[in-house]
Amino acid sequence: MKKTEVYILSGFLGSGKTTLLKRLLMQEKENDRNIAVVMNELGKISIDSNEIEEDTPLKELLNGCVCCTIQGQFETQLHSLLQENKLDAIYIETTGVAHPIEVLDACMSPLFANEIVVKCIVTTIDSKRWQDRHTLSIQLQKLLQEQVRHADVILLNKTDQLSESAKASLLFEVQSINSTATCLLTTFSQVDLGLLQQAQLSKKQQHEQAHVNDHLHLKTFVYEFSKKINLEKFEDWLRQMPDTIYRIKGYLRFTHSDDTYSFQYSYGMPLYMKELMKLPTTLVFIGENLDHEALRAQLQQLETDSM
Repeated sequence: MKKTEVYILSGFLGSGKTTLLKRLLMQEKENDRNIAVVMNELGKISIDSNEIEEDTPLKELLNGCVCCTIQGQFETQLHSLLQENKLDAIYIETTGVAHPIEVLDACMSPLFANEIVVKCIVTTIDSKRWQDRHTLSIQLQKLLQEQVRHADVILLNKTDQLSESAKASLLFEVQSINSTATCLLTTFSQVDLGLLQQAQLSKKQQHEQAHVNDHLHLKTFVYEFSKKINLEKFEDWLRQMPDTIYRIKGYLRFTHSDDTYSFQYSYGMPLYMKELMKLPTTLVFIGENLDHEALRAQLQQLETDSM
């Protein structure tokens, strides 16, 4: 019996996992293969699932992490995907703070262990964040190292703004942590699907635990806007963002336009893209020690000031 290939997409918040997933799905479609996706989000709502085409079987796991709080849910969803569809491959996009080995362990359920073959763990790295990782908490620094240590393919992403010497230094650092993985310097998570299909899952070593709830103190906060906001005022507010907020994503509408924009923010960099559909204007924040009340008050004030 032909087994379903499984690809685990790992990497810290904002490193380019969803962009990678979209690129891989396009290549899979060109190859006329049957693909399904499992997306895990820390928050109560999913933003990235809107990027997946409607005819692609999709299971969403919200408000927790596969590697700890919702492992049972994950096994059930994966099992139902395999039962309901004849699949060539399943892509699992983990949360930005998932430990890849614990996601791998969750794939080894006796429910379906004989039906799948885990091809590889792919870890994306935001090169700039990696250079500045010493500014993160000790726990998050450990998690970034673990995501690198246990990868089979590593994408050193967003390298277009680095000098040649900085690229060489980055490559050296990463290979000193994991000398067996295939390392690629990429921009916008561009990678050939064939390279992942040829990759092999390496024997995994002992790993350090890094559960979201127990060890990382990461929290999520969701805010739903009731009206349009002023873009300039929003950007002024963004400039005050504390370093402990690692990721913001969602949809926004601005007073200067009738369009809806998808919004991504990581490491101080905002990115806006015009959407064809009107989507709920909601933002999801992920960070350490989030002050929910302060954020809510600031965003409510932003709405008032935009009137």
